[in-house]
Amino acid sequence: MKKQQVFYIHGGESFEKHADFLERLQTAALWHLPKQSDLGNSKKWTSTFPEAFGDEYEVIMPPMPNKQNAKYEEWKIWFERHFEFLTDGAILIGCSLGAMFLARYFSEGNTPFTPKAIILMAGAYGLPGFSDADCKEFLVTPEKVTPILGATERVVIMHSKDDPVVPYEHALALSRALPEAELITFADKNHFLVEELPELVQLIKKMA
Repeated sequence: MKKQQVFYIHGGESFEKHADFLERLQTAALWHLPKQSDLGNSKKWTSTFPEAFGDEYEVIMPPMPNKQNAKYEEWKIWFERHFEFLTDGAILIGCSLGAMFLARYFSEGNTPFTPKAIILMAGAYGLPGFSDADCKEFLVTPEKVTPILGATERVVIMHSKDDPVVPYEHALALSRALPEAELITFADKNHFLVEELPELVQLIKKMA
């Protein structure tokens, strides 16, 4: 029996100037220590995500290159290295910078396999008046993301209204540009830096 593949791309940070990256290292909270997360959660749902599925699933969570100072071209190379293992029907998930990466990637081309679904969580996009030079390599306008609709059977946008990192307006703008996509809104999941996210697991199981 063919296993349902689930491929998750995590978030990260990207800096246009090396000096800004050095400053971030000097001033950032030590989020990896107990109770020191920027948003108050040291444990995240991703730590138990694979265990939420049975043997009929294959959950792949690759560590993307240099996530503290990510470069789009490096992520693209690493993503494409996995193409020989991914097959038609895989479910692709990107969260935060991971969502931005998938949005840009599919705005420029397709994968050699057809994903069953692409889930974009808490991504930021190039909106009027929004400037985030630190993630400039990954930013695309919502209108440029429209080719993603032809690359997969289903597109899902997930965002929380209380997200302190990426305003909810980004999800609304992407939803307007992709009317065929499904928008799932939360009220209290912040930047999805929560301990549990059963809604995502349930969504994937329904897709499978």
